[in-house]
Amino acid sequence: MIDFYYWPTPNGWKVSIMLEECGLPYRMIPVNIGRGDQFRPEFLAISPNNRMPAIVDHDVDGEPLPVFESGAILVHLAEKTGRFLPGDGRGRKEMLEWLFWQVGNLGPMAGQVSHFVNYAPGEHPYAEQRYAKEYHRCLGVLERRLEGRAYLLGDDYSIADMASWPWVLIARPLGQDLDDFPRVKRWRQAIKERPAVQAGVDLGRDFRRQGPPDEEERRNLFEQDGRSAGG
Repeated sequence: MIDFYYWPTPNGWKVSIMLEECGLPYRMIPVNIGRGDQFRPEFLAISPNNRMPAIVDHDVDGEPLPVFESGAILVHLAEKTGRFLPGDGRGRKEMLEWLFWQVGNLGPMAGQVSHFVNYAPGEHPYAEQRYAKEYHRCLGVLERRLEGRAYLLGDDYSIADMASWPWVLIARPLGQDLDDFPRVKRWRQAIKERPAVQAGVDLGRDFRRQGPPDEEERRNLFEQDGRSAGG
């Protein structure tokens, strides 16, 4: 059994999709990031970065194994099940390259676009333009990578695709029309049609925020610094 500490965000979807794709038994434990659950000591013991998602894997030798950071979780689950990762050294190298590309480029850029679009529209034109262009650039990188390939690593769907896909799913709400990127558009739709992907994105749908954040949510989401990182 895997305890899955989750809130419905693109980073969370990466792991919920992988759990569904692998058919692993898991228990979803909601961590309400707007109400500050991520700063509770019991969660910090699992995820010292105060962020979703995190897991505790009970199906291991010895003590239950906590894993934080979505990329690390994907690698752990892929190695645990022997699924969705290449079996050869060159393929594994490429998988890690594209996984780290997502966690260092596509995800952060899309996340910043999302912040300004959803929480500060029109307030910081330079920042909005800066991150929108970087997100557009990352989509261009994906477009070039998918030339002649069904998925990021070739013919086989992998955790590299699972990592990037949620940040492309939300392209339109972030102001990006994928008509500029036909290969990315095709890839996005092919993955969206997978039943496990649909189940992963639907997980915790009722928890999604309706309307703008209140004062407490804004404080917990946007006003933390190094002095508050420990709870």
